[in-house]
Amino acid sequence: MEAVNAIGRRKAAIARVYVKEGNGKIIINKHELEDYFPSPLLQYVVKQPLNKLDAAGKYDIKINLNGGGYKGQAEAVRLAIARALVKINPDDKPLLKAEGFLTRDPRVVERKKPGQPKARKKFQFSKR
Repeated sequence: MEAVNAIGRRKAAIARVYVKEGNGKIIINKHELEDYFPSPLLQYVVKQPLNKLDAAGKYDIKINLNGGGYKGQAEAVRLAIARALVKINPDDKPLLKAEGFLTRDPRVVERKKPGQPKARKKFQFSKR
């Protein structure tokens, strides 16, 4: 099997994922998963689609990540891995879709408006 690639986005984070058969190594920006995401919770988020399909030890995954914070990056990787697994085996799609791993979360930071300190906050109104 040759490498299958997919892309995942969340907030400002973009994850490009390359999945090929192997023994379960996950490399993110040339670092091991445990080094890149020290938090066990974020490691769990990244591995969710693999654990759901019992494929944790079947594939080697190489990930290029940029933009965003660590939470957005972890969720972008989760989406990309889920999309790659569906490309490998389309029969897994209903299972991953039911868990919400194939849904792109569209929420992004609202832009700051002119004449205001933040996106929605207004300067204090003074009558006099």
